[in-house]
Amino acid sequence: MTALGTVTTPAVTRRTSPSRGLLLAMLRLHRTALLFWLGLVAVAAGALLWAMGPGADAAWAEYTNMGCHQGGPDLGCDFPGPANSRYQTAVAVAIGLVRLLPLLTGAWAGGALIGRELENGTAQLAWTQSVGPLRWLAAKLAVPALLLVTGTLTLTLLHRVLWSSDRAPLNGMGWRAWHDDGIFEINGTIAAAQALAALALGALVGLLLRRALPALGVAVVAVVSLVYVLDELRPHLWPVKTVVTGLEDGTPGLDSMIVETGALTASGARVPVPSCAGEPGCEARTGIADYYTDYHPASHFWPLQLMETGLLLAVAALAAATAFVLLRRRTGAAA
Repeated sequence: MTALGTVTTPAVTRRTSPSRGLLLAMLRLHRTALLFWLGLVAVAAGALLWAMGPGADAAWAEYTNMGCHQGGPDLGCDFPGPANSRYQTAVAVAIGLVRLLPLLTGAWAGGALIGRELENGTAQLAWTQSVGPLRWLAAKLAVPALLLVTGTLTLTLLHRVLWSSDRAPLNGMGWRAWHDDGIFEINGTIAAAQALAALALGALVGLLLRRALPALGVAVVAVVSLVYVLDELRPHLWPVKTVVTGLEDGTPGLDSMIVETGALTASGARVPVPSCAGEPGCEARTGIADYYTDYHPASHFWPLQLMETGLLLAVAALAAATAFVLLRRRTGAAA
């Protein structure tokens, strides 16, 4: 056979689309953050799963063995045993990790996801590899957002299963109320919305400062401020209910989110509760006729959740839109 008879098969070149290449490069560059996030979700989910099964069984068995489930007064029941402590610790760890998530997300988004790449020139290099700045930013936001929402909602569903599993044992062992900090966020949509708002704020701060450490610090301050403001605003996001009690009944004890308590005069004016210290006739002498309490019952859980979630998503959308506009103006036609 001569050389002319030899057929040469052309090499097949596999081309990777720019979008897929950007995704793979991003996952490779931030693989440490990805592994950390997966580990955080695994630890929190494992703690909740343990609390649903053997943790709750052991704690309730310990509680009943002490006779505390019978409802009689026993000061010893106010101090949980080791099984109850382990149960409470496991749940507290899961809740604490979810509450820490917005802070970690904002710091990472500002410092590593955006700020460091702009500072080192990695972002500018990516823009010359068939990926425009806007597509680069879209991928930087979309991929972490998907992972954050998926993981956070998984933990939310697990906690809701635990919360609704058996209310009697949980109440008996000193389980916290539905409106307590941490419980309220993880039982609904707020936790996922906080993570998205923190991601968008961190990305915006990173684009503004273009340096890793300053962006990290400012992003943390921005996220903490946002969470604090919404915590303070939460009781006022939905109309409250009001209960009025007589002087002989005192202020009512409600298993609800208490917004405001005070006293009412004969004309219906609201005034602070006087410091009578049990002095007979003190209320009458100060013109007090009744007591009032503004509160949110458990039925207000979802209205409050959805209102706060809407505010968080609005912040996330506004921050993301501002980031895209800022990047377009800086890069001009290259966008």
